Amino acid sequence: MRLTGSGNRKARARPSTSSRRGFVGAPIIALLLLVIAWLDNATGTAPIQHLYYLPIILAAVIFDYWGGLVCALAAIVTYHLANQHLRALNYGEGDYLQVSLFLIVGAVTARLAGDRRAMNKLAETDDLTGLHNLRSFESNLLATVRRAQARRTPVVMLVLDLDGLKKINDAHGHLAGAEAVREVGHIIADIFVGSAVACRYGGDEFAILMSNTDATSSLAAAEHLRKVVETHAPVLAGRPFPPGTLTISVGVADCLPVGTRDPELVGEELFHAADHALYQAKRGGRNRVRLK
Repeated sequence: MRLTGSGNRKARARPSTSSRRGFVGAPIIALLLLVIAWLDNATGTAPIQHLYYLPIILAAVIFDYWGGLVCALAAIVTYHLANQHLRALNYGEGDYLQVSLFLIVGAVTARLAGDRRAMNKLAETDDLTGLHNLRSFESNLLATVRRAQARRTPVVMLVLDLDGLKKINDAHGHLAGAEAVREVGHIIADIFVGSAVACRYGGDEFAILMSNTDATSSLAAAEHLRKVVETHAPVLAGRPFPPGTLTISVGVADCLPVGTRDPELVGEELFHAADHALYQAKRGGRNRVRLK
């Protein structure tokens, strides 16, 4: 899907999968520790004892650093209880090495998993505003249209841009212009957090995807956004500006996707309809909302 025709503060509050992973992962990790401890007690062999790494790695991936550390400590306890000579505090060099490796594996795995999540987030985030970037937005749009087709619910898109950004760039410099775009992005994030998917797809151009709402509600949301931007007193390039410095024009389009249609085509048509409504808002005098 290509919306533009060409090949953080905070982004939308995405539905968190970490709580669901934790809800499922915690009992699995506990069960693994118990099974491995039972096998360790029955055999007392090194190959079985190396299996303690599995729940430690799993806990570090799901729960990050503290999850890996807590599971490593739990593995040490179960390792101690499963071996008779350890219960008698008869630790050898190999036992101390094993305990140390439990902690090291937990810490290193948690660090790697955290770095991977951070990189994935950066790959989906617009650097300037903290909103979704175009690639992430297109993926969310496709998934939203598919859900709407399955549930027979409407989808709404808002397309907007700043009015007179070139004048700000010319009069106050490109740093002020960039900060103006950032200010609008932060306002969008604050207003639509948890209720929509928002992205910056061009220099000063934004798109906001809403589901389970109708044209009346989306128009009200767009008008509220317009008023908040207009009444906002921004600080650009270290200089305070009065309310009214920033204004936006907004185009709104909605659709009820038919289940048999190509979701990519539906998403593209919805975007272009909202983009056309934005064009009408610009032609109508700017700083206004138009519904397609």
